Amino acid sequence: MAKQHTQVTWGGRFSAGPAELMLQFSESVSFDHRLAPFDIAGSKAHSAMLAKVGLITAKERHAIHAGLDEIAKEIAAGKFAWNPQLEDVHMNIEQALTKRVPAAAKLHTARSRNDQVATDMRLWFKHACAVLAEKLRGAQSALLATAETHNDVLIPGYTHLQRAQPVYLAHHLFAWMEMLDRDVERFERVAASANWCPLGSGAIAGTTLPIDREFTALQLGFTDAKGRPQVTQNSMDTVADRDLFIEFASACALVGVHFSRMAEDLILWSSSEFKFADLPDAFCTGSSLMPQKKNPDSCELLRGKSARLQGNLHTLLTLAKGLPLTYNRDLQEDKPPVFDSFDQTGLCADVFAGTVGGMRINRGACAAAVADPSLLATDLADYLVERGLPFREAHHVVGAVVQLAEKHAMQLDQLPTEEVMKLHPAFGPDWIAVFDLKRALAKRRGTGMPGPAQIRRQFARWKKRLRTKA
Repeated sequence: MAKQHTQVTWGGRFSAGPAELMLQFSESVSFDHRLAPFDIAGSKAHSAMLAKVGLITAKERHAIHAGLDEIAKEIAAGKFAWNPQLEDVHMNIEQALTKRVPAAAKLHTARSRNDQVATDMRLWFKHACAVLAEKLRGAQSALLATAETHNDVLIPGYTHLQRAQPVYLAHHLFAWMEMLDRDVERFERVAASANWCPLGSGAIAGTTLPIDREFTALQLGFTDAKGRPQVTQNSMDTVADRDLFIEFASACALVGVHFSRMAEDLILWSSSEFKFADLPDAFCTGSSLMPQKKNPDSCELLRGKSARLQGNLHTLLTLAKGLPLTYNRDLQEDKPPVFDSFDQTGLCADVFAGTVGGMRINRGACAAAVADPSLLATDLADYLVERGLPFREAHHVVGAVVQLAEKHAMQLDQLPTEEVMKLHPAFGPDWIAVFDLKRALAKRRGTGMPGPAQIRRQFARWKKRLRTKA
């Protein structure tokens, strides 16, 4: 017969405790112990509310708070002994507290582990979103510093991985900053969605006891911009809802996609074929066989982490899709994916910042690549448009110029003017001026374009934005 254990938290109607194997299978304290600070904060707020409504005395509340503070210090110091037989973080803390403070036996009055864990997780999500937003700002700061150091560098922009049009390197890096900015805003929205207090919902239908949910919400900081308490409005939805988990994992997965795309650019730029950038040795490795190799491991791992973050999101979607209201034990598996997403997203942000912050830009290789006159073929079409041609016709004419250059194995700007003028009467002797890079960039004056004036404007914008968000 399997070894049995007494279950002190819910075992009243059971004649025997769970088997050792079941305990091993069902415990969650191995991963949810990280909720301890939030669980303790929730218990302090709950006991303060119980005292306010007269369900415990002020003396009992004080003793409970003192005991919780003592346990919090032990946990922070790594001296608290977690017991898997007590299943989760909640029961571990409650059992330890009850041994020290007899009044703690009243702490679970008017609450369930269902609304308790919902509260812990909402507090954790608010914390996690703030941490990740700060790390993403750190990555943006690294990008801004790199852009500023190389603010005069031009590179080809690419479509279909083919050279397209010239842009400032800073313009390319600013595109990455826009991606990360949307990520920060997504985490801010997740934090706002988390900012509703679940305590008081109980297991499914609240409680018959005279609790004050709004007081608890105020104690825990679940308030709107005006300081008014925000409490969840349906007890069943409160304990069943896992939208926050999915929204958080989705935000992390999208960060992963963004870092993966950036990493791919960096891998290309650092290749022998491009040579635009030299990645820092501290974020690269070599080959065990080929001594000349310098592999962009940090960037390749950023691509790999993206798959992991997407997998966490898919796990949560699959976990929640077929569950009836309200709580089901399946939902215990909701925490590992979001904890992992938090850890990996933070790591990715730090590694990306370190990689970008330490890379060296090869100005010569960038200049050689952007000197390709075919990058200004569209500018040549615009030249014809300014002389009255419809763009479709201008596009066709410039295509003929490109064909002529290919036929004679010449660069566009090396073609004889008389040969070009034969292709269309709209060409004048000044057509060759189109192939001046400074002219080409200076004419890109509109908002969001890579012209010098707009680049200066974006530098000022990002400096102000990062300073305001710091």
